[in-house]
Amino acid sequence: MNRKGLLTILLVFGFLFSVFFLFVLLVVSSADGEFDPMEEGLGVVEVTGPIMDSREALEQLERFERSEAIKGIIVRIDSPGGAVGPSQEIHRGVVRAREKKKVVISMGTMAASGGYYIACAGDRVFANPGTITGSIGVVTQLTDVSELAELAHVKVHTLTSGPYKDSGNPFRPLEEKDRAFFEQMIDNMYEQFIRDIAKGRGMDLDEVRKLADGRVYTGEQAREKGLVDEMGGLREAAEYLAAEVGIEGAPKLIYPPKKDEDFLRQLLEGGARGLSQGLIEGAQEVSAPRVEYRMPAMP
Repeated sequence: MNRKGLLTILLVFGFLFSVFFLFVLLVVSSADGEFDPMEEGLGVVEVTGPIMDSREALEQLERFERSEAIKGIIVRIDSPGGAVGPSQEIHRGVVRAREKKKVVISMGTMAASGGYYIACAGDRVFANPGTITGSIGVVTQLTDVSELAELAHVKVHTLTSGPYKDSGNPFRPLEEKDRAFFEQMIDNMYEQFIRDIAKGRGMDLDEVRKLADGRVYTGEQAREKGLVDEMGGLREAAEYLAAEVGIEGAPKLIYPPKKDEDFLRQLLEGGARGLSQGLIEGAQEVSAPRVEYRMPAMP
């Protein structure tokens, strides 16, 4: 191939790369408000459904925490609760975020148990009058199918390294030592729960203990008892936070990209890197065609 033909190919590829790169920037900026440096707003982290994993909520909190465009964070909770560990992790994530930015909690239909565990970490807690919240406590359920196994003539032989290793085994009745073991574990988790509430809400530990008997409260009742600060929904929470951080007018609420948007952005970014690398290699060697296996670009 002569020099003129090679130059033409490089110019064409250069033009196509520029167009593709511009397209990537447009898609990325529209998919995620964090990438728009000109627009300020409030980040919204949603905690919905049973709380069984903390990764997504923590990633969103950290993303908004780092973004200069995000002036404050709203954690919108609509959850009946869930596992203790993830609830504690998100609670700590809110506490960390508060070191850099104001974090306001907005309760939806329900923010109970683990949902309230997260809520009590915020700077200000908003709830609707009819929001279901509270349910402060810890519960576990153990199943005993030993009689059913006996009826079915099924024998289960369990070998353990210690007397408590099979505590809660559904194929044998719960013994007193097992009950005592689980009760002390639940009591310890309960004490952790009420300590964090007392610290987050600025309440006396004994005062929290009186409220933490497992009962649920409406949002209106929770405010009377000091568990909630204000009556209002997402809009009221956003207006309050905007005023606190100096945003004039109606604040823009910025949500993290959905999973499909994240995938699209990663796909486009990976494609852009692949095209860029291909152009560099093509400029170095355009002679013989070749077939090779290339690992996909990591997002």
